[in-house]
Amino acid sequence: MSISKKNANVVRNALQHWVSEGSISEQQRQLLLQQIQVQTFDWRRLARYAFLTALASLLIAITSLFADHDLMRKLDKLFHLGAPGRTITLSISAIAIYLWALRRRTRKPAKRYSNEALLFIAVLLTACAFLQLAIWWQENSAELIPIHLLLILSALVYGVIGWFTASSLVWWFSLLVLGVAFGVSTGYISGYGSYWLGMNYPVRFIAFASLLIASWQLLRTALVQRQLERVTLAMGLLYLFIALWLLSIFGNYGELSHWYQIRQFELLQWSLLFGVAAVMAIWLGLKHDDKMLRGFGLTFLAINLYTRFFEFFWLPLSKSLFFLLLGLSLWLLGHYAEKIWQLTAKKPYLDEE
Repeated sequence: MSISKKNANVVRNALQHWVSEGSISEQQRQLLLQQIQVQTFDWRRLARYAFLTALASLLIAITSLFADHDLMRKLDKLFHLGAPGRTITLSISAIAIYLWALRRRTRKPAKRYSNEALLFIAVLLTACAFLQLAIWWQENSAELIPIHLLLILSALVYGVIGWFTASSLVWWFSLLVLGVAFGVSTGYISGYGSYWLGMNYPVRFIAFASLLIASWQLLRTALVQRQLERVTLAMGLLYLFIALWLLSIFGNYGELSHWYQIRQFELLQWSLLFGVAAVMAIWLGLKHDDKMLRGFGLTFLAINLYTRFFEFFWLPLSKSLFFLLLGLSLWLLGHYAEKIWQLTAKKPYLDEE
């Protein structure tokens, strides 16, 4: 068994603990230790970051390609495809890569990062195909295709692919596009006004996140079977807490001119709601031993407190005193975080990498 040096120390501590408890003998401990091979270099982490960097570079390349109109015209003349040809070509290419990635995932499940990278390439090609479809529609119709309909269609396509392939990456992308589609659709319905059913954008996304989390609860068994449960909850929590954070800053105001006329103290109820939601996430995380819930709760509770610190003390305090208090608070936060990390590192049981 080849593991990293950090995990090897954890394994040694765990085995020693089990020997002291009488769960295993010293001879068994020695036999198990002989099976451990310490990695001198974390190749797994290198592979993950290398693929992430490669995909980011590919995304930048594709974005730059579509932004370069001169190059797009030259390519169009070279291949004589036009928008219909590009739509069909990109769609066929995306389907081919989806099938290749899924077949490869079945045959070589250990190559997780390269398999997910292929799926991400297929996701990008699908997005490009939808973009060319919109251009095709524009060339043959007097009216522009409503962008919210295109986004809804994209979310449905990604959702179907992510569900039936049990791909957390494609499913995550479908939920991301679904959130964008919700925001654009409500804006379209309201004539891109400040309010929709009396709600500005942060309040709308609190409703959207609540529906997503409720759907996660109702479909939890099916999502677990598809291995999509955690990414669904993570996206619901992300939408919820970002919306609560923005609501605690801007309130339910749609116009900046109205927001400028109020005192920040008048938005205190939204800050309290934000804090209660963070504390609830921490409590549920502790109750169910859910690291993700605890992480969201602790992170956004800290964001809430520091946002309020900037709001209430930036103007009345001198900048020297302001940054002195900010630095001291961050120092204390780092000090206690380091203590907790050290206590966690000393636990005599195996942790996942």
